[in-house]
Amino acid sequence: MENVLRPLIVVGGSVLLTLVIGWATDLLLRKADDRHSETPLWGLLRRGRIPYMLVLCAAMLRGAYDEARLAQRHSAGIGQALTLILIGATAWLVIRIAAAVVETTYTRYARAHHDAARVRRVRTQVTLITRVVAAVVGVMAVAAMLLTFPAMRAAGASLLASAGILGIVAGVAAQSTLSNMFAGLQIAFGDMVRIGDTVVVDGEWGTVEEITLTFLTVRTWDERRITMPVSYFTSKPFENWSRGTPQMTGIVYWHVDHTAPVELMRERLRDILRECPAWDGRDYGLAVTDTTPNTMQVRALVTAKDADDIWTVRVTVREQMLSWLTDHHPYALPRVNTADATLAPGFHRNGDRRNGHNSEGVTVGGPHEPPRTGRG
Repeated sequence: MENVLRPLIVVGGSVLLTLVIGWATDLLLRKADDRHSETPLWGLLRRGRIPYMLVLCAAMLRGAYDEARLAQRHSAGIGQALTLILIGATAWLVIRIAAAVVETTYTRYARAHHDAARVRRVRTQVTLITRVVAAVVGVMAVAAMLLTFPAMRAAGASLLASAGILGIVAGVAAQSTLSNMFAGLQIAFGDMVRIGDTVVVDGEWGTVEEITLTFLTVRTWDERRITMPVSYFTSKPFENWSRGTPQMTGIVYWHVDHTAPVELMRERLRDILRECPAWDGRDYGLAVTDTTPNTMQVRALVTAKDADDIWTVRVTVREQMLSWLTDHHPYALPRVNTADATLAPGFHRNGDRRNGHNSEGVTVGGPHEPPRTGRG
């Protein structure tokens, strides 16, 4: 009877005590979260209740297993398994606690500062710090698990002797990976690019969605994702429209006929911008910037508070200006001239200067002789 009750009491008591302690801890964290709503720390710590309960249960079972006298033939294997579970759960709990602390710090900073660029920079740094902590804790946990095996401890001396050669081989093999990791740290703390920045890479316009130690994801305007190694941003030029102030100046071009009413187009541009909510009211302008034998190029400058609004302003101005020209000044639209060109006064179609009478009886003389009328 004792052989049945003893393991039942030990194992069942450990599990029951773990559930009670876990429930009590979760209740205290919930009450603390309700009382201190200004900080998300207590609510974030509740995410670690599962690894917390695993740590408690594994620790209790590991400590009381010898008293249970259960499966004594396999006591070494079971003890080893409980130790591995304890190490893994502890690492999991540490990562959750570190993530909660870092996320709380970022939330307080974001509430205290209204500069979007600085908040995005801190967000990038916080994300990478969390990933670094998780990687370090994970590596240490795996190392601790391996050291629990006697064979691994015995092989430590031989592995240490060949560590130099292995280090060289690993360094050569992981050269690109290490360069990406250092590039990720350089991006995080060098403030080159941040999560939420609007960038142009390889001709693609998009927003930085994710930054890790090895790669960076850009979400394009058409909802595609471009994944690039972070070393790209430290070795090649790219456009970052979010650096400095987010305000932007956009350009809209039209090709119109030489007879287009430029002054009226300038007034129409002003009316279009006044009705466009995305225009920030800072500046606008319209000028003729180039000509061709058939058309002239008109450029409009518009401003907006950020990259998204400048796109809206540009397409609105382009569309409404073309619609206005079509409805009110169709002659201003570009066309191919098929009629004969108008000749300068004093020239025939064949290019010779006219001397004598024309059809109206006007005599045309040389370049300095005024025209005369008469019969002889």
